[in-house]
This record gives sequence, structure tokens and C-alpha cells, in this order.
Amino acid sequence: MPTVNRIDVLYDRLLSSDVKQRGERLILGIAITSYLVHLGLILMNRNGWIDIQSELLGNPIAATYTPFSFILVYEVYLLIFFLPKSISYYIGKQYEIITLIVIRRMFKDIANLELSSDWFRSTYDLQFTFDAATSLALFMLIHLYYRRVAEREVPEVKGAHQEVSKQHFIILKRAIAVLLVPLLVGLALYTLTDWILSFVSDRQHGMDAFRNINSVFFDEFFTILIIVDVLLLLASFFYTDEFHHIMRNSGFVISTMLIKVSFSVDGPVNNALILGAVVFGLLILVVHNRFERSSPS
Repeated sequence: MPTVNRIDVLYDRLLSSDVKQRGERLILGIAITSYLVHLGLILMNRNGWIDIQSELLGNPIAATYTPFSFILVYEVYLLIFFLPKSISYYIGKQYEIITLIVIRRMFKDIANLELSSDWFRSTYDLQFTFDAATSLALFMLIHLYYRRVAEREVPEVKGAHQEVSKQHFIILKRAIAVLLVPLLVGLALYTLTDWILSFVSDRQHGMDAFRNINSVFFDEFFTILIIVDVLLLLASFFYTDEFHHIMRNSGFVISTMLIKVSFSVDGPVNNALILGAVVFGLLILVVHNRFERSSPS
């Protein structure tokens, strides 16, 4: 089993609990440093020492956007960390990531609020209102989702063949997780570099990219997650042929697709798609749990 051993070695080096703890401390340090640097850039921009027309360099409140971006990077790592352990928690991490993206967007938009009696006529004010309501709803939905995950009764493995199939499925998930770490690091570096170069070389194109900064990396990231989810769905057929498991895994794929589609639209439709994705995933899990409890042993 040399291939399995190599996967275990790489898994321990990239996704062990010790690595997770070190990564948590590293990201926290980077987040604090980036926050202070962002505040310094805002100070220099407001005093005329530099001249950059940017929504993120006008108001000190907007500086919170930067450390939140690094917290999102750590959430991406946690998503990969939980992939081999539990599909349900892995999907839950997807919901946490999209919620933090909405929260991060609020930190960017709060600097552009127009405090007037015409609140509902301002695009920024309306979007901020939609995002505030969406983030609260997502917080509650994720709470309900994890409660359903915790109460789920895991059926006992029936026979040696199913036990072997389960171990093979875990090995596959570990292999996918190991491959995702360098893939997503490379994707993050590529999308960041591409955005910076486009901003420097073509001011207008860069500003267009800046307006869509919330989707930088994460649009492509959720495309990769769809591929991973479909692969796990197909692989699960070797582990189980029970209808409710297939429906749950298929529903999770659809939920991820809805999140991915949300990056292609703005305004209330974006918020509706995000909420719809999480509601759909929650309902799929609720029905799955009821089906599992009522199924004959």
C-alpha cells in the first residue's frame, strides 16, 4: 500500500491538527498586520501623501475588509481540513465562507452609506440593508444546519465489505484534500497576481475588477468545489446505494452550484441565491435525517 502511505504522509504534513493550529496563529498575525497597514494607507491617502481613488481607502471602517479577507483564507483551509472527516461539516464550511463573504462586503460598503431620508433610493444603502438581513438569516440557518448534523444518527456499518468501502472512500477524500491544498494556493496566487497586473497595466480594467473584488478567487474556488462535490457524489456510489444518501449528496452539489451562480449576479438576486442555497442544503439534510431514522435497520 505505498500509495496510501504517501497520501497519509502528505496529509499529516498539510492537514494535521498541529498544522491547523500553526496556520491559525500565522493567519491571525497576518490579519492584524494587514489591518494596521490598511489603516496606514487610508491615513496617507486622506492626507494627500498618496492619491488612490478607491472605496477601500476612503474610510477607516473599510480597513476591516482586509483582515476579513485573510480570515476567509483560513476558512478555506478549514473546509479542506474537514473534507476527509465529514461531508456534512465540509458543506457547512462552504456556508460559513459565503456568509463571511457577505459580511466582508458589508465592511466595504459601509464606508459608502448615504445617511439621508432617501435611504431606500441609494444603491449602496439598499445593498447594505440586503446584506445585513442576509447575514443574520445565514447565521441562523447555519446554526440550524449544524444542529441537524449533530443530531444525525450514523448507521452502523453492515459487514466487512461496507467497512472496506468506507475506508477506501476516506482514503479518496484524503487524497482529494491533499491535492486541493497546492491547487488552491496556486489559484489564490494566480488570481491575486492577475488582478494586480490588470489594475496596474489598465486603469479602467483594473477599476472594473475592483468593483467585483468580492468574487476574486472565490468565483473560481466554488467552481473547483463543484467538481470536487460531483466527484465525491460519483465515488459515494461505491460506498452506498441507499437512496437518501444519494439524495443528500446530490442536494449538496446543487447547493454548491447555487452559491457559485450567485457570484455572477448583483443586488437582491445575489442575496436570494445565497439564501436559497443554504436553505436548500438545510432542508436536504433535515429530510435525509428523517429518512435515515425511519429506514428499517
